[in-house]
Amino acid sequence: MKLTTLESNVLEMLLAGEEPELATLRVQAGSAQAADRNLSGVGFYTKFAYPSEQVPLPSRPTFDFGDVKAESPKLAHGAGFVLFVRGGVLDALEGYTYDDPWPTDEASITLSYEGGVRKRDAVMQLIRGAGIAR
Repeated sequence: MKLTTLESNVLEMLLAGEEPELATLRVQAGSAQAADRNLSGVGFYTKFAYPSEQVPLPSRPTFDFGDVKAESPKLAHGAGFVLFVRGGVLDALEGYTYDDPWPTDEASITLSYEGGVRKRDAVMQLIRGAGIAR
């Protein structure tokens, strides 16, 4: 299955940055497809699949992070996202609300960075094995 526009936009924001490791993850995202998408009513969980073998990040780190948030007139408390990387390869993307049903009209969702800034320093520490970013 093809990724939704929202999934693609969230990935683009999560993987923004000049670092070569993020470039590697962007290449993976460019060929990612949805192997499975579960809708829970308060969010979604999309598992990725690839048409061919992917080049993993060096040292094949396993981590998750998310610094992108969502706002919508249909979300009183907003929503967030977590990207899961397993063995240096993008594995899954989760979107979740804090206390509302997930909007059926994803076009009403506006994305931004938590606190207005990307947390790329924390993400790069994760990629390079130095901690956890949330």
